[in-house]
Amino acid sequence: MRIIGGTAKGHTIKSPKGVDTRPTLDRVRESIFNVLAHRGIYGARVLDLFSGTGAIAIEALSRGAESAIAVDFRTGKLIRENATHCRVEDRMQIVPKKLSQLKHFIGDQQFDYIFSDPPYENGFIQETIDFVVAHNALADDGVLVLEHHKDEAFTMPPEWECIKEQKFGYTLVSYFVKHSERS
Repeated sequence: MRIIGGTAKGHTIKSPKGVDTRPTLDRVRESIFNVLAHRGIYGARVLDLFSGTGAIAIEALSRGAESAIAVDFRTGKLIRENATHCRVEDRMQIVPKKLSQLKHFIGDQQFDYIFSDPPYENGFIQETIDFVVAHNALADDGVLVLEHHKDEAFTMPPEWECIKEQKFGYTLVSYFVKHSERS
């Protein structure tokens, strides 16, 4: 795996051994950042849930995001090694906690981009949505990017809209925005 764009372009990152973590493929990550490029990454605040290797957060920082929080209760040490190798550790906070333990660490922060790539078909996509909505974690002009199995069912609140979907085999990447009450 490697970082695709920005200041860390070409840097390789380590993946954990075993099959418990399924890193986002380079081509999927590149496609995600191509979709988001028109909105701009520079200066963005990023939350990367179920971060695994930290690749999404590192990619965002490499492309000019202001800060990123990488959340994964199993791979914090690996994420730190990858961030240090890519020279973005000064703008990344690593939270080795489960999603259910996260509110204490993020407080009332809002994020321009929230990425979630949890283990497929275990209910974590719905847990992500519920967390983001309950804690108003997405900024008004922000995007929630969910990577999930194409057959995984979840429910979005009515004020949220899917603005794009991309299919990569059995993987679906869905992009959501929320509409303000005055829209």
